[in-house]
Amino acid sequence: MNSKYHLLLKIPSFTFFIFLVSCNEPSKNSGAARFAPKKEISYQQAVAEWKDNKGIGPVTEVTLEPMNQNLARLGEEIYQAKCTACHAPDKDKLGPAPEGILKRRTPEWIMNMILNPVEMATNDPIAKGLFKKYKTIMTDQKLTEQEARAVLEYFRTLD
Repeated sequence: MNSKYHLLLKIPSFTFFIFLVSCNEPSKNSGAARFAPKKEISYQQAVAEWKDNKGIGPVTEVTLEPMNQNLARLGEEIYQAKCTACHAPDKDKLGPAPEGILKRRTPEWIMNMILNPVEMATNDPIAKGLFKKYKTIMTDQKLTEQEARAVLEYFRTLD
């Protein structure tokens, strides 16, 4: 083979090799450290520490006032219309029963699970454990925060 052609083949190969090496060795200033995975905790540890888990989603703070019966009735209507295909109030079905849920999860976690089930099942250790147990991710019913709050108030009546 002609040395001119041989050299033409080596240059792109060498350039590609340098490109690969530079991609695999991020510099301190490249920002790659920002994307490092968060430390994983086990499902058992997450369940044991449930009072610290607010879930992943828009809800960061919920204050539970005295029971609002009108809101609870609205929540029951929403639950009956959108949730009973997979959940029964007092027994496991395709998903867990909500009875007693406030003794196992924070109000914020519950609302974030209702509002953001896919990301929760992907990134929250408790939701990931529920996915393993029930073999399904909860369907996003596209509820508003107000509707999710009404469902939460209904769940309070089940405790």
